[in-house]
Amino acid sequence: MARGRFVKSPIAFVCGVVSVCCLLVVVITVLRLPEASVTNRMMPSFRPREMRTILGDANIGIFGEMIIKMLPEDLAFTVFIPSERAFERDLRFNASDSLKADKFNNTYAILTHIFGFSVVPRTISSVSVPFGEEISYDSLSGFSLYISNDSDGMLIVNGVRSEHVDLWKGKIVVHIMDGVIMDAEFEESVQTDDNEED
Repeated sequence: MARGRFVKSPIAFVCGVVSVCCLLVVVITVLRLPEASVTNRMMPSFRPREMRTILGDANIGIFGEMIIKMLPEDLAFTVFIPSERAFERDLRFNASDSLKADKFNNTYAILTHIFGFSVVPRTISSVSVPFGEEISYDSLSGFSLYISNDSDGMLIVNGVRSEHVDLWKGKIVVHIMDGVIMDAEFEESVQTDDNEED
């Protein structure tokens, strides 16, 4: 009888060791799997809603095109471009007048300032902004942009609402805004220039 117990004990011991080893392998394998988090689901490579390309889908206008051409297409940026109507309404820009030789340098200088205020060196799509929350990023010029998502999926940046969102050109995400994003000092200087011309 004692001999039978001795034989069973080593077999039970080996079975126990093998079970523990198998359990450890399973636990280690599970721990090494990549996590599926909310941020992973919102990366630009996975686009839950239809994303459009910039060409042909939205008329960004000549000033918007000039701003986009300032960026390399192979790097991740987000641009909040004023619509053609916003350029005309807020900056008194129109293509026939602002691009004349005598005004081009001033127009380009203003566009580079708008570029600095409205470009963020990262990808921000409308689905990456949680509804009901406000996120903050610094633009290239260091100007703080406060971004929220409206109930209809449109973005609101520093109080300016978007007209079109999630337009792509290479790795650049373009949002067309119904207004110009700029700081108060620059806005005052632009208005001063307009008043001097009048």
